[in-house]
Amino acid sequence: MLRVAGQRPIMALLELLGRRWTLRVLWELRDGPLTSRALRAAAGGLAPSVLQARVNELRGAQLLELGADGYGLTPLGRELLEVFTPIYLFADRWAEAMPRDS
Repeated sequence: MLRVAGQRPIMALLELLGRRWTLRVLWELRDGPLTSRALRAAAGGLAPSVLQARVNELRGAQLLELGADGYGLTPLGRELLEVFTPIYLFADRWAEAMPRDS
């Protein structure tokens, strides 16, 4: 189990998800596995070293796996994205409620 120096699991998870590009990597894998190159392109061209660091962290956290078709979500990774669906829908409503720049 992922723990960071005595933190509760929720804090360790939030710390992992709060790292730059982590959520984007997970989100881009929502429709299925991608090769490293395809994942990099889908995520907006992040640096290869950053992608590899995030992939390694997410694999260590059992959220991502490497298969024949590239990197994909594990069952835990898919479950995590399901949890984020209401937040995604809320973000759309929130964005609509925000004043538009002139």
